[in-house]
Amino acid sequence: MTSTGSYMLAALVRLRAALQGASLPLDVPSVADHRAAREEMADQLEDYVIPRIVTLEAPLLAVVGGSTGAGKSTLVNSLVGSVVTESGVLRPTTRSPVLVHNPADTEWFGADRLLPDLERVHHPTHDPHSLQLVPLDVVPQGLAILDAPDVDSVEESNRRLAAQLLAAADLWLFVTSAARYADQVPWDFLREAAERSAAVAVVLDRTPVDALETVSSHLARMLAARGLKDSPLFTIHEVELSDSGLVAPRHVAEIRAWLAELGGDPDARAEMVKQTIEGAVRSLTRRAHFVADGCVQQSESAQRLREAADAAYDDEIRAVLAATSDGTLLRGEVLVRWQELVGTGELLSTLEAKVGWIRDRMVNAIKGKPQQAERVNAAVAASLESLVLEHGEAAAESAAESWRGLAAGRDLLADVGEGLVRASNGLRRQAGRAVGQWQEEVLELVRAEGADKRTTARFLAYGVSGLGVAVMVVVLAGPEQSGDAEGGISAQSAQLGRTLLEAVLGGEAVGSLLDEARRRLESTVRALLDEERHRYLDLLASLRIDPDAADILRNAARGVDDLRYATVERSGTHSH
Repeated sequence: MTSTGSYMLAALVRLRAALQGASLPLDVPSVADHRAAREEMADQLEDYVIPRIVTLEAPLLAVVGGSTGAGKSTLVNSLVGSVVTESGVLRPTTRSPVLVHNPADTEWFGADRLLPDLERVHHPTHDPHSLQLVPLDVVPQGLAILDAPDVDSVEESNRRLAAQLLAAADLWLFVTSAARYADQVPWDFLREAAERSAAVAVVLDRTPVDALETVSSHLARMLAARGLKDSPLFTIHEVELSDSGLVAPRHVAEIRAWLAELGGDPDARAEMVKQTIEGAVRSLTRRAHFVADGCVQQSESAQRLREAADAAYDDEIRAVLAATSDGTLLRGEVLVRWQELVGTGELLSTLEAKVGWIRDRMVNAIKGKPQQAERVNAAVAASLESLVLEHGEAAAESAAESWRGLAAGRDLLADVGEGLVRASNGLRRQAGRAVGQWQEEVLELVRAEGADKRTTARFLAYGVSGLGVAVMVVVLAGPEQSGDAEGGISAQSAQLGRTLLEAVLGGEAVGSLLDEARRRLESTVRALLDEERHRYLDLLASLRIDPDAADILRNAARGVDDLRYATVERSGTHSH
């Protein structure tokens, strides 16, 4: 292989890798076309282009394709003079394709050569993943004939295999009949052949003698109109078959002679292979941009889904943080338990009295009511857990509703079931554990602050739990509250807690302590709901949609084109 060929081979391998990295999992508009193009291109690179460039001297592969009932298998059998492939009696049963070649060319058709995904066998089989090899001396050396399934078969596996085999052909030998020559499906394949300058020959088979001239003239005009005017057109009129189901040799002599001449002329064969490879490569680089457009669409759709999930959870995180700092939780059970701890009568009415007296009175109250402090702690924990669970549910429902508004999101939700629509089953347990951890951290902060102030061991033994719940109450209160009667009481209760803390620990120390406790509570809340959010984000991440896939694919295609253009320029220079 020349250095230019080596560079082209490397560029095509990069293009194949870029196609393999072009993940298209989201069901967005046109995704079926993008997926089909990606698969067809990857198959053609693996089945034909890359192996063919490595083995340019291999025999010419003529793939015989066409519509159901056109007579493909009969033609192949008649060309080689014996029955090597089953004809339509078993249609539409899936069967393996049959490749007939000269025994001297056997080495070229190993599993590491063309169509590497097909297992090589030497007997008839109905396995579409196998390729039956039939060596025959009658086949000219340098030529191989492959009988493909019907391109319009009712069996999808047959249609896919036919398309795969035709994409691996050096020469398309298309067989049609007077009754089927205008069918749409074969013309779709012929249009693709014209677009990539593939070598094509057409056989008009099973045509009544009196209609032969009319039909063949019309077919020739159709070929010319579709860019295939230079394609040879052979005709076989309707004849009786032999007992073996073969057409008499004289009726296929022209086709056989043409194929034999191709096989025996290395230059003509090389020129046909070159034409087909160049057309295939040109088509691949052009279609790569179409697949890249699909990658952009996937990336943009994934980003919209990601933003929708983020917006839903960001909204609910903000709502939770607001509720944990505006006094919302200082109502109901929390307020009752706090009042049981500190009292609501004499202490509330004497806030303006001597600070030392309040401190002594408060310390005595807390020392005498350790169980009440624990009840406040439990009430705060229950309220925070319920708050997180409520907004976790709301975030999941909101994210799911946003996703349902996008086609890709609807399909993803349908695939994963109802799990994402609700908060996770473990959220309540995780919230309980995280809130409990935050409360422990608050007590540690109080304990550390008390130690810094050289507070007596006796006071710490009795007062940490009470001071800790006071910190929690003040944190949940946020700014001073006003409004309804219960809100006013909760604000007064929170103010009482702050007065106590300042009296015991000092105003500056209390400010820092409260800020740190608030920061840790906010971090706890965010962590809980972020973990819930990641159920959505992790699902998107599992799709492995690379935002750079489109650029990687376009650059790989441009790399192939650059080498192709450079080769053309060098050829033009040498010709002068």
